[in-house]
Amino acid sequence: MTLGSIGRRPRGETTMSFLRTVGAILIIAFGALSTRVAQAAPHAIVTRLMRKDIAEIPGKDMVMITVKYPPGSVDPVHRHNAYAFVYVLKGSIVMKVRGGKQVTLGPGQTFYEGPNDVHTVGRNASKTRPAEFLAVLLKNQGAPLLVPAR
Repeated sequence: MTLGSIGRRPRGETTMSFLRTVGAILIIAFGALSTRVAQAAPHAIVTRLMRKDIAEIPGKDMVMITVKYPPGSVDPVHRHNAYAFVYVLKGSIVMKVRGGKQVTLGPGQTFYEGPNDVHTVGRNASKTRPAEFLAVLLKNQGAPLLVPAR
């Protein structure tokens, strides 16, 4: 060790320390960003109420669900590959399928999606009040309720 190197770290240690510090800052920044994004668009809460095989239509089943949209909730673009019948229970929701008109629905109003429709808009119309709807889907047995789409 020379007189000029007292109190200094070797070059490799300094570089590693710097990289660890930058990495920690990036992790904290991305964590804060993802928390803000999650808070900005809360996810829908889906509750399955029942599932029933349809004996008269081999290979098909019916699933009944409720979907609760917290204030500001937005669905990703998706499809159901099912016949979907929606009935609004409370609040207001905004719905649209590709090629269709965007509609805002309130309690007692309905919406339909066919098995080939892509659901491009599904969200709570309010940023301050929750919304809820009931959906009945007729689909292939074992198929998922929702499939991401573009």
